[in-house]
Amino acid sequence: MDESQLEAAEAAYVTGRALVAADADGDERVVEAALRPRTLDEVVGQERVREQLSLLLEAARRRERVPDHVLLSGPPGLGKTTLAMIIAAEMSSPLRLTSGPAITHAGDLAAILSGLNEGDVLFVDEIHRMSRPAEEMLYMAMEDFRVDVVIGKGPGATAIPLEIPPFTMVGATTRAGLLPSPLRDRFGFTAHLEFYEPAELERIVRRSARLLEVELGTDGAGEISGRSRGTPRIANRLLRRVRDYAQVRADGVVTRSLARAALDLFEVDESGLDRLDRAVLDVLCRRFGGGPVGVSTLAVAVGEERETVEEVAEPFLVRLGLLARTPRGRVATRAAWHHLGLTAPETVDATLFGSDTELPR
Repeated sequence: MDESQLEAAEAAYVTGRALVAADADGDERVVEAALRPRTLDEVVGQERVREQLSLLLEAARRRERVPDHVLLSGPPGLGKTTLAMIIAAEMSSPLRLTSGPAITHAGDLAAILSGLNEGDVLFVDEIHRMSRPAEEMLYMAMEDFRVDVVIGKGPGATAIPLEIPPFTMVGATTRAGLLPSPLRDRFGFTAHLEFYEPAELERIVRRSARLLEVELGTDGAGEISGRSRGTPRIANRLLRRVRDYAQVRADGVVTRSLARAALDLFEVDESGLDRLDRAVLDVLCRRFGGGPVGVSTLAVAVGEERETVEEVAEPFLVRLGLLARTPRGRVATRAAWHHLGLTAPETVDATLFGSDTELPR
């Protein structure tokens, strides 16, 4: 083992011990941060995005310039924040973190930009929720590395130009369609993160288990990854809950049967549906005959807010083909009835496609 390999092994050992100590103290933020990959080589899955980012960063290093601005889009939990941290680490640059909802005025953004140094990476999470005045200031900052700070109001207002050192903006959004075109066009590189395959999630679970010093038995990682909704964040969360179950009610070894029992206890079924998902399907099928039902009515029936049903439960149910959004409301598909162990009515296809639509054969 050469010197660089020895240093890497020592760093991994120190990180692992610190992670176990933080986990024992219940420091959730430290644990989640420590489970994140630190380099592009450690990232599992997203091969095309990794290759594209690697090329972008290597070219910037060779030209000794800051990389182009990067926009990362995709559902929550797929690694947008992790990639922003990796971009900063690969460029050996400081990372400044903020979020769109926190930037309510142009002055907030001006204060952040004025504190940047050359080569810094500015990460803005949920960038689509930034205020419109801040967005308009950001256009000039990203393109010309300058902003105009307006002093005063009315006819006596004066715009003072403020030069900003070259920096890299990394924006993350779960709803890329809400970004205005002028802002979207100023990003030199745009990447969309896809959901992970079960095999990729299994590799992530095994890596996290090593860092957490969790002993995995036969197919334990496979059972967890199969119920993780294609999302690494959920996979790591389920691993820790299964670890708790194994330590309290078994010998600490996470086998497939133990993982299944633990996840059943935490109300995560074999398809990854949780309590809210099943409640939506159950109400839709049993109480409303499969729909169509408005989302507000569904939310009241399951005792949740409309936004919770619409943004947390619906996307996964639609992706699995268990629920459909129609102009008349939400409709349960035939697969949803079967998932609940119910017999689908003969009219389910007509309800889904509309009575005037020729049904697929």
